[in-house]
Parts: sequence; structure tokens; C-alpha cells
Amino acid sequence: MEPEVYFGEIQSGHLEQVGYDTYCNLLDEVVKEMKGIETRPETEMQIDLNVTSYIPDEYISDSNQKIEVYQNIALCKTEEDIQNIIDEIIDRFGNMPAELENLIDIARIKYLSKKSYIEKITSRKTAVVFAFQPNQGKEKNEIDVAELVRRYGTKIKFSAGIKPMITLEIGSNNERQILNDVTEFVKYLSENKTDEI
Repeated sequence: MEPEVYFGEIQSGHLEQVGYDTYCNLLDEVVKEMKGIETRPETEMQIDLNVTSYIPDEYISDSNQKIEVYQNIALCKTEEDIQNIIDEIIDRFGNMPAELENLIDIARIKYLSKKSYIEKITSRKTAVVFAFQPNQGKEKNEIDVAELVRRYGTKIKFSAGIKPMITLEIGSNNERQILNDVTEFVKYLSENKTDEI
């Protein structure tokens, strides 16, 4: 049985300074280190989409339970992790509000994006910009450019450079459409990589 984690004044201060995802990853690394599990530093991925994503107080009022759920969501690395978290949350607290569903979708986008070396995802008006990590050695950003053009047509634009970027026109500010389109896009990229960008 895992020990329970309580956040005192110092920990809460650290959390506010570094951001929740970073804090959870740091905490995860420390726990693994203490257990003797070797860890590799991961590139911090940034997602800044125009969607509302948080756990409402009226859904989970207890701050310790809320922090635990945030931490579990932030540490998801596979679809199985995501499904387990969804099942656990619904079992404990009931049907999820839209804001929490959005937060879980962002966790899914995050783990899918890492497979494609996406470094940052940012909303820009009715479009979303995907910035990729610079090509390093054998780890290259490879995607099927021809298939992307066939699939998305004029909805996508490519920007070459040290950090290549792809802009995807969503054509809407609807939160559900943004999350669905971004999830579909990063899922496609993670499953179809051929030509270097």
C-alpha cells in the first residue's frame, strides 16, 4: 500500500512556484529515486489551449482529494492510465463535469504528443500551433507530410526551422471541437511518422 501524501505549507508554496504538472513530475522522480528506480529527465511539454480545465470545488471539495486526483491525472502516460483514472474518479465522485473531462483530454493530448516530439501546443485565434523539438541525432521529428496535406488540405500550414511548427485551423472556439481535433491530430502524428520535417 502506497503511503498517503499530505501537502503542508512548504509543499504548497513549491507547487505554486513551479506549476502543478512540473511539481507532480518532480514528486514522481523523487519517489522513484527513493525506491531505486532509474529515471530519465523528460522534456517539459506545454499545452496552452483556450479550454476550461480544472476540478470544480462543487465536484470535489476536499483539497487533499483534489490534489490527489490532479496528481494522478498529471502522471498518466498511457491510454490505460487515462481509462483507469476515469473509472476511479467516476466510482468515487460520480459523473464528471465538463471542466474535468477537458483536463483529462489534455492529459491524453500530452502523452500522445510526447511520442511525436511535440514541445508546445498553443491556441491562436481559431487555430492551434504545434511546435516540435529540434531534431537531435537519431531522434528525428518524422511525419507523413503528403498524407497530412491529403487529409487536412488548406487547414494545415508548415513552418520549417530549428523548431518546426504546424498550424492546424480548427475554425471554431468551441472547447469540445478544439480538444477533439487536437486529440485526433496528435494521435495521427503518433501513429504515422515517415518524412522528416
